[in-house]
Amino acid sequence: MRLRRLRKEPAHLEITAFINLIVVLVPFLLSTAVFTRLAVMDLRLPAQQSAVEQIKAGELQLEVVVRRDAIEVGDRIGGLIERIPRSAEAPAKSYQTLAALMLMIKKRFPDKTEASVLAEPDTPYDELVQVMDAMRSTVTAQGTKLVRAELFPSISIGDAPVRAPQS
Repeated sequence: MRLRRLRKEPAHLEITAFINLIVVLVPFLLSTAVFTRLAVMDLRLPAQQSAVEQIKAGELQLEVVVRRDAIEVGDRIGGLIERIPRSAEAPAKSYQTLAALMLMIKKRFPDKTEASVLAEPDTPYDELVQVMDAMRSTVTAQGTKLVRAELFPSISIGDAPVRAPQS
């Protein structure tokens, strides 16, 4: 007995409707896309040289240590300058105090532009950015005008030294 087989021809794809959809969809998506502008901050990591080679008499090596409970401003050579306590009720006050202290330090060392920010590992990114903003520049009043003053724009970042256990 003979077997009969049906001959099937391959199906033709009808893609005209799909192409029409793409022709309409692509310009629509391009026209509604939001192009964001990214702000990039130029940061330099601390040098690998030893601190003894970098020390010069009378030179400031400003360090700001961001801790959970305070912001410690100090000189790498001379030690702690001021400890600014941070409170949950008024977090912006500590950044304003830091900006005022940076302005006072800048008046004593007008040629200095470098500073280091040392943060504990669990420091939120937003706090780190606000500390760097307070260190980089401030707005001062000169007569009836508000003038932006550059403080310490060259900021290096690193890990904060571990505190000795309190007894």
